[in-house]
Amino acid sequence: MNTSVHFSFRCPGAKSVALVGDFNDWSVTAHPMTRDPAGDLWAATLRLAPGRYEYKFLVNGRSWWNDPDAPKVSNSWGSENSYLAVD
Repeated sequence: MNTSVHFSFRCPGAKSVALVGDFNDWSVTAHPMTRDPAGDLWAATLRLAPGRYEYKFLVNGRSWWNDPDAPKVSNSWGSENSYLAVD
C-alpha cells in the first residue's frame, strides 16, 4: 500500500525547486515543487510504496541541496543525500 509523503523545503530567492531521488530515477523534471505564493516554502506530495528512499532538492536547475530536516547518508559522489523510510 502506498503512503502519501509530504516534502517541503524553505529556499529564499529560489526560482524553481525540483524533488529528485531514487523514487523517480533521479529525474530532474519528474517532480517540480510548488512554491507557496505568500513565501519561500516549496512543497510536493508523493505516493510512495514502503521502503527507504534517498533524495535531494535541485534549486534553479543547478544547485543540489539536502533536506535540513532529514537524516543523511553518504552517496557515490562523495557527498550526502537525504533519506526517509516509508513504512
